[in-house]
Amino acid sequence: MNFPENLKYTKDHEWIRIEGETGTVGITDYAQGELGDVVFVELPAVGKSVKQHEAFGTIEAVKAVSDLYAPMSGAVTEINVAVAATPDAVNKDPYGKGWMVKVKLSSPGEAAGLLDAAAYRKLIGK
Repeated sequence: MNFPENLKYTKDHEWIRIEGETGTVGITDYAQGELGDVVFVELPAVGKSVKQHEAFGTIEAVKAVSDLYAPMSGAVTEINVAVAATPDAVNKDPYGKGWMVKVKLSSPGEAAGLLDAAAYRKLIGK
């Protein structure tokens, strides 16, 4: 299982890559493995405000439907339309082509409450 060191993680199994004022969000390799084959992803509209730890969309797999939770607060600036069209990208490349949304971060200090790769591995017992 892969947990890139340059990302921050949530206890709900989302990741965020922070680049300046923008955060790119997706689900972890562990989460996609637990869900199984992803068949549908519902993402918010561009411009929607999201709050840290609140649901911003859903992900549906053969096994289950789960909410997607925002790792940090901000406004959605871009959604990955490719994931909506080919949701299995989440399974194949969760940290690359399987990203979900990009957010203009409104509270950069929230990053301090997120997990680093080592803490996330400990959380899931890997």
